[in-house]
Amino acid sequence: MQIAVFSAQSYDRRFLDEALARRPAFAEVTLHYFTEALSMQSLALAQHCGAVCVFVNDVLDAQVLGALAQQGVRAVLLRCAGYNNVDVAVAVRLGLFVARVPGYSPEAVAEFTLALVLTLNRHTHRAYARVREGNFALDGLLGSNLHGKTVGLIGLGKIGMAAARIFHGFGCRVLGHDPAPPDAFGAVGEAVALAELLAGSDIVSLHCPLLPATHHLIGAAALAQMKPGAMLVNTSRGGLLDTPAVIEALKSRRLGALAIDVYEQESELFFHDHSADIISDDVFQRLLTFPNVLVTGHQGFFTEEALREIAETTLDNLDCYMQGAACPNLCLPA
Repeated sequence: MQIAVFSAQSYDRRFLDEALARRPAFAEVTLHYFTEALSMQSLALAQHCGAVCVFVNDVLDAQVLGALAQQGVRAVLLRCAGYNNVDVAVAVRLGLFVARVPGYSPEAVAEFTLALVLTLNRHTHRAYARVREGNFALDGLLGSNLHGKTVGLIGLGKIGMAAARIFHGFGCRVLGHDPAPPDAFGAVGEAVALAELLAGSDIVSLHCPLLPATHHLIGAAALAQMKPGAMLVNTSRGGLLDTPAVIEALKSRRLGALAIDVYEQESELFFHDHSADIISDDVFQRLLTFPNVLVTGHQGFFTEEALREIAETTLDNLDCYMQGAACPNLCLPA
């Protein structure tokens, strides 16, 4: 089988090739790597392929899926947990197999969330820059103890639960909000209503999927309910934040600090080098002007363990498709 791998970086090639080499039964599988994201403009690269392998910012709307099906593509393999970029209902109607990687190393994202919180709270990113310039002054670097603070986690899936255990270990009071809080959460935190979480948390961290019900979950109304001066962290999906409303909350000093590893319009920016380009996204550029904002380029998942799990699960899903077996990772319409 020929598979077109879109949005492929060097690390995707490394871990997928390693996983493929460990499967002698896949001797007839060939992976074709393309740095281009999947879209109507690039889908011709998948000609003669029976499957496509895609990532978070590839476009799989009704038009693209229909064109892929006409080319003979029968399977869509996602190298990620979220699938809000896929019109699953259309895919099902076209008879396409669509599977994701639902549970790769939740500790990777949870630990990165902690790294963002500690960096922003203790200003280590600014201290690093100062010291390299010979400036050892501490003015402007005052932080606060994480121990004893209240951390609110919105979403208590595998990543949210991993984050809950970490913050509990730091001596934080942990609040959580989820439509179905797992029983295990009771050992490390307290499940509460969203309004109570927002009002009582020194740090609010998002760990929920992007669905119609969660789009712009944190907008002007939610920001107004947050504890004045609180920190907001998003390592989940960019569309959970109404970014212009967040900017207004930063300008008014209602929001004390912001750390984001995802951005609603990131598809034109992230995973590529734009250091010699002019970035035309004025909203994103405005975010970068705040000294109390930390932005990273969707690297929360980026550990060896996570990439290895992603590659293995992606090929597990392919095996299910090729064998006609039941797949536990199928994407189903909402």
